[in-house]
Amino acid sequence: MVSLLEVARRERELSEWRLISGALADISDALEVFQPHRSVRKISVFGSARTRLEDPCYAMARDLAALAVEAGFDVMTGAGGGVMEGANLGAGCDHSIGLNVDLPFEQHPNPYVSGCGGRLLFFRYFFTRKLFFLRESDAVVVMPGGFGTLDELFECLTLIQTGRTPPIPLVLLAPPGDDFWAVWRQNVHQELAKRGLISPKDVALVMEASCASEAVALISRFYRVFHSAQPGEDRIELLLKAPVPRSLLPSLNDHFHDLLDNGAIQAGEACDDNGILRPSLRLRFDKRRVGRLVQLIDHLNGLDLAEATPLEQPGCRFTPQASPA
Repeated sequence: MVSLLEVARRERELSEWRLISGALADISDALEVFQPHRSVRKISVFGSARTRLEDPCYAMARDLAALAVEAGFDVMTGAGGGVMEGANLGAGCDHSIGLNVDLPFEQHPNPYVSGCGGRLLFFRYFFTRKLFFLRESDAVVVMPGGFGTLDELFECLTLIQTGRTPPIPLVLLAPPGDDFWAVWRQNVHQELAKRGLISPKDVALVMEASCASEAVALISRFYRVFHSAQPGEDRIELLLKAPVPRSLLPSLNDHFHDLLDNGAIQAGEACDDNGILRPSLRLRFDKRRVGRLVQLIDHLNGLDLAEATPLEQPGCRFTPQASPA
């Protein structure tokens, strides 16, 4: 309210108030739709609206979503055709959520989400839509697509790399023999790393898969021991599903010393937003090394901790700061 009053003192143009009203309406509608589903982990699936029914990517998106639901996830898409339609078909009405956006062409909601009561959103702006994709996602799968798909991919990479959203699994998926992501990696990651424009460790922010089951396995493994992250101003706390024995802390600190800004990785306990006390690791890390943080999470998920349980639903979520693109 204070912010609105400050804007009201300055702005008199109708276009400015139309922007403010539309953005607030988007946020209000999205909060209402997601509120009943906040306790369920979700995978966002991005891909081209132009993918045809006979394209292998369509069947792969359908199979991916079906397997994701079996693994305990709901599935979010942009509600359009092509890859998005295939994913909503595979997930079914009870586990699909569609985040549509008003466009002059292409973006009509597909029939597999348009009839799902209370699970379809219409956004006025891309930036509010992106905000909720990342705010609600526990994993992202990106399939071959055009400008819109790549825009979503780079938005995810940017927010994870800069620490504006906690690390989540980001999987690039294409059928066997399709070099779409291999070419992308070569032209983007390798060239950027070679020029020193990104850290070589940033390549750890993405994983690749060539079948639906592999993609879901990679995502499920990400949450084998790791549960969620609680970032703070000067440290991050990794909430876990099983305690790390203190005898392993020296080797963790030795192997990941380059990740630390100062101090050491310490074991502790912390409550998630549901008040559940969980084992945790606390560290002050160099925020320019998010790729190494992802590698630490991967290392933890590989530990033989018998107490680690199957997929648990989230105890907390965080609001990323999406760019107004």
